[in-house]
Amino acid sequence: MKLTIATYNIHKGVSSIGSRPRIQELKAAIGSMKADIVFLQEVQGRHDLHALRHAGSWPSQGQHEFLAGEGQHVVYGLNAAYDHGHHGNALLSNFPIVHSRNQDVSDHAYEARGILHCVVHAKPLDIHCYVVHLGLFAGSRKRQTEALVEAVTSSAPAGSPVIIAGDFNDWENKLSQTLADACDVREVFDANLSTRGFGTYLRRLAGRGPKIQPARTFPAAMPMLKLDRIYVRGFEVESAKVLHGVRWARLSDHAPLVATLRQVPVHA
Repeated sequence: MKLTIATYNIHKGVSSIGSRPRIQELKAAIGSMKADIVFLQEVQGRHDLHALRHAGSWPSQGQHEFLAGEGQHVVYGLNAAYDHGHHGNALLSNFPIVHSRNQDVSDHAYEARGILHCVVHAKPLDIHCYVVHLGLFAGSRKRQTEALVEAVTSSAPAGSPVIIAGDFNDWENKLSQTLADACDVREVFDANLSTRGFGTYLRRLAGRGPKIQPARTFPAAMPMLKLDRIYVRGFEVESAKVLHGVRWARLSDHAPLVATLRQVPVHA
């Protein structure tokens, strides 16, 4: 089985400068990815002020429902609620979502964060998908990563396919090794050996090669920081790329990641 997946922090459907509505363009852009499963962060479930201010260009339903393609399944996990609305994470899927649970991992009153766990039934596989948005402070991220490890190890059976994706805010890349060791996952830019060569991989394992880093995704106009990630278990990575340039810089402050995965054969 081959899957195309994407992760994208959509900045609540408004431009990073001027808060101009971008939700219509975002729908077309996400559709152009041709992804089977899309992990979304900063999804506006409701925003009464934007709906009034941008009447006619702001969708009447939640952004997660609006962004879902025809026939797609969607789950929304509310993280932050306020008088005029709420936002959170969401998962869009071409396959049925047979289970979902949203876990509050907020570390303090000023940042509402969550982990949305969905089980996607891509016949014959049940894929455990975790949509993640971690905090801006290192201490918070460490504790939220511990909660993520607990969520994965307690909900995904050993050896089952796992995809963890989202905005980790981990610009110093301090969390990847923790997740790799505890959850047996690899980040897609680390796992994609086809563009680097197996010799490079062996040299890195022996401590003689450069450490492979996640992709730069922020700011979208000129990506410098490595904030967004896709970690996988049970899949080979055929390709992984960052979508950046003028089009994507107009839509959000983050650039999306898209990866093509192939199921690792299970041998009896």
